[in-house]
Amino acid sequence: MSDVYRPRRSVLYMPGANERALEKAKGLAADALILDLEDAVAPDDKPAARDRVAAALASGDYGHRELVARVNGLDTAWFASDLQAVAPAGPDAVLVPKVGSAQDVRGIEAALDAAGAPDHTRLWAMLETPSAIVRATEIVSASERLTGFVMGTNDLVQELRAGRVAGRGPLLPALAWALLAVRDAGKVIVDGVFNDLDDAEGFEAECRQGRELGFDGKTLIHPKQLETCNRVFAPSASEVADAREVIEAWEAAQAAGRGGVVTVRGRMIEHLHVEEARRTVTQADAIAALG
Repeated sequence: MSDVYRPRRSVLYMPGANERALEKAKGLAADALILDLEDAVAPDDKPAARDRVAAALASGDYGHRELVARVNGLDTAWFASDLQAVAPAGPDAVLVPKVGSAQDVRGIEAALDAAGAPDHTRLWAMLETPSAIVRATEIVSASERLTGFVMGTNDLVQELRAGRVAGRGPLLPALAWALLAVRDAGKVIVDGVFNDLDDAEGFEAECRQGRELGFDGKTLIHPKQLETCNRVFAPSASEVADAREVIEAWEAAQAAGRGGVVTVRGRMIEHLHVEEARRTVTQADAIAALG
């Protein structure tokens, strides 16, 4: 179940119980939307939220935006009903919190099939507990349907009894290990949320850290975070121009029968640099295609 590349710079949580928010999301500059039935919905509101989310998923009104339904966890009383509501609506993915083992993945996959999820609906998992981090290598390879991962950094900080500090020093080992596991499996991973909506400088710094670490994008809690996130996680104009120059120089050298290493403005370019350049151009072209 390999995916064609699609941008996932900004992945915005939207409360499934809030009809106005779901309507507003149709015009937001988010690459992906997580229509949330878990933390954003009170227990008494969950039945109505299921209906709203299922209707939104089936509406076809969200354009290019990737639609992900976050259900309640496998061990909750709401999990089965959530899946029965959203799976037949055919979201791009179903996101499940608190996934802690390969056995969890297999159980969720079976439940997705039983609920009537179409083949195109992927499974995404939240990595937000110590057990998920420790078992990340077994989790990421547990299913071909499992293609995306979301860091649940708030829960992870709580379970680690760590400090919520600038730079996220206490979380860096877990973030790096999750990235290693997911990249080894060739799958998608997005960073956790930033909680302080008034700290624009801190948010941008954390976006830059996430991109430098290797995340595909970041989960967001408010539309005001979209512009910064989209900008930081996109290749800059100079990066794209540099990438095209590297590709052109490499292809010219190959056509002339000069293999191996190529020099571009004093830099030694090898095949791995060309692959990086092609990835940058692919990202830029896909973002440009969004309009």
